[in-house]
Amino acid sequence: MKPNYKNWIPKGMILGTLGGAVASLVLFLFFGVSGLLAAGILKTILKIVFLVLAIALALIALWMWLLHRAFSYDGKRQMSKQIIEGLSQYVILPEGGKGLDVGCGSGALTIAVAKRNLQARMVGIDRWGAEYASYNQTLCEGNAKVEGVDDRTSFAKGNALKLDFPDETFDAVTSNYVYHNIPSRNRQAILLETLRVLKKGGTFAIHDVFSCMMYGDMRAFVQRLKEMGYEEVELIDTTHGMFMSPWEAKWMTLIGSAILKGKK
Repeated sequence: MKPNYKNWIPKGMILGTLGGAVASLVLFLFFGVSGLLAAGILKTILKIVFLVLAIALALIALWMWLLHRAFSYDGKRQMSKQIIEGLSQYVILPEGGKGLDVGCGSGALTIAVAKRNLQARMVGIDRWGAEYASYNQTLCEGNAKVEGVDDRTSFAKGNALKLDFPDETFDAVTSNYVYHNIPSRNRQAILLETLRVLKKGGTFAIHDVFSCMMYGDMRAFVQRLKEMGYEEVELIDTTHGMFMSPWEAKWMTLIGSAILKGKK
């Protein structure tokens, strides 16, 4: 039996977008042949609007399908697997230690870290929102059982903006492509909230789209962490062959992807 880590671009999301394109095309044809509801200039405007919308949504659906194919665990590229396995190498736990994966999704990173750290435990949390309806706690627990780490992993609902853990709870914290999806004017504050639950001497490895638009000045943030006493802090670019090529980063809109790592 194989684990089911789903896909970062669910088929339902693609079909929903494609459905919007079809609906827009139907409305374009309706206003094109019917004189009902609108006529004259208004009719022409509506035809143009729905045609442009149909084309735009169709192109977005195509782009999402290409992403789906690249991220698939069963496909040729398997980028998701490459990223998860690559990031997990940066999460090192002491014997008897405990790590946290924020935004665990289907449990892939939580489980990968647990498999690499045989004498430690991992906790995965996620909000499991409606946009990823097929992702849930039961799925994560099932994947952990298939991978043989269900005795060293646990999963629960959680909020990255306000983690339900005391200060300095975990020996390591990690996350993959989560925080840039959270609506926030200050994503650096989300990073600090994650680091709040990290023990003194613990390590962190967070992979995300650390672009200026998403996070502001990350070089300044790295310097700020160093001034706060964090050690070995660095931002490792993952778009020049580590996890993807520069071209993939561009067409996938993942420019700025990097691992923020260090020690508290």
